[in-house]
Amino acid sequence: MSRRRDRGRAVDGILLLDKPQGITSNRALQIVKRLFGARKAGHTGNLDPLASGVLPVCLGEATKMSAFLLDADKRYRGTVKLGVRTSSADAEGEVIERLPVPVLERQQIVEVLSRFTGEIAQIPPMHSALKYQGQPLYKLARQGVEVERKPRAVTIYQLELLQFETDELTIDVHCSKGTYVRTLAEDIGTALGSCAHLSNLVRTRAGPFGLKEAVTLEQLESTAQQGISGLDRLLLPMENALLDWPAVKLSREAAHYFCKGQPVFVPQNALTGWVRIYEGKERFLGVGTVLDDGRVAPKRLLNV
Repeated sequence: MSRRRDRGRAVDGILLLDKPQGITSNRALQIVKRLFGARKAGHTGNLDPLASGVLPVCLGEATKMSAFLLDADKRYRGTVKLGVRTSSADAEGEVIERLPVPVLERQQIVEVLSRFTGEIAQIPPMHSALKYQGQPLYKLARQGVEVERKPRAVTIYQLELLQFETDELTIDVHCSKGTYVRTLAEDIGTALGSCAHLSNLVRTRAGPFGLKEAVTLEQLESTAQQGISGLDRLLLPMENALLDWPAVKLSREAAHYFCKGQPVFVPQNALTGWVRIYEGKERFLGVGTVLDDGRVAPKRLLNV
């Protein structure tokens, strides 16, 4: 078993992938891992097969940063199809209801969207990866089983109407982790006096990473034909996942004790909460938290 775990090369960094429609996030992850020949890899927030867009893939030691990207805010561009409700709340499901779409004015839609900003409660869809008694909900849904789901609090920071046609809305959603845009689409349809499903979804931002910076699978496979060195140049430094966190620079001596798991004193430290830790100006050591007495305690250390 240990030999199997050791297969692949040690490569560290973040590959910002523009996941295409039609494949699962795990399938995209496995393609990236194979192309890089990486020993270790993980993605940072599932995208449904229907959805495309930003999927950060962490390789090697960067997987230690994946939890922070999972917790980060996300941004989506979605298309809401009014008048049709599906079993999965998106275009992959079976049509289970059709309702007339009332004549709508743009201002009326904007007013309805404003009701969904701030902290709201969502009931997770049955077609989701959440588990019930150890079983993913989507597997139960495929068996025709529906179980009670408790509402979960999420935050919609911004919800903007980008485009409006007779029975179709294009929206821009800036939201907290755990938000189901499919559920949001259904709820918007109900609030507009009809029903709805999500017909298209693009993740345009995940934490600090935007879609313009991402590479497609086609670009990745083309680069792979030129050799590993070309692929490695596509990797972002792992600390880029945390660039909105304050940075703490340690002396060589302090870094030595910090890397042994000991909190260290930082002169003139007025920071609080989570921080990025460096030895000197460039060597990224990991992340820590500032204690009440001003010392910085290690939380996730890198082995690089």
